[in-house]
Amino acid sequence: MSGQEIFVIIVVVLLLFGADKLPGLAKGLSKSMREFKKATDDIKREFETSTQDIRKDFNDVTQTITKDVTDMSDNLNRDVNEVSGNIQKDINEVTDNIRKDANDVSDNLRKDVNEVADNINND
Repeated sequence: MSGQEIFVIIVVVLLLFGADKLPGLAKGLSKSMREFKKATDDIKREFETSTQDIRKDFNDVTQTITKDVTDMSDNLNRDVNEVSGNIQKDINEVTDNIRKDANDVSDNLRKDVNEVADNINND
């Protein structure tokens, strides 16, 4: 409110109730404001008290869910790492077997070529 609006309100109050009743009205208004603030604080305190258990339960559920999700994630990571290790091991074994077989074939071919060359030279 602006200063002019407050001035008009004061003039209207003075005209309606008179100057002698103005202190009593101010006192009553002040007392009403204090009671209203006290009632508001009581309602706020009651609300906080009544919702305290609900908030605690909500926090407990949140912590439990977070722990469960973390545990599942850890288990999944461990399983993925294990499967990945097994696949890598199998790949390494297959690669080693292919190299061994390729070396055997290469050695046998050299041996056969040398035998053919020796037979051609002897004939």
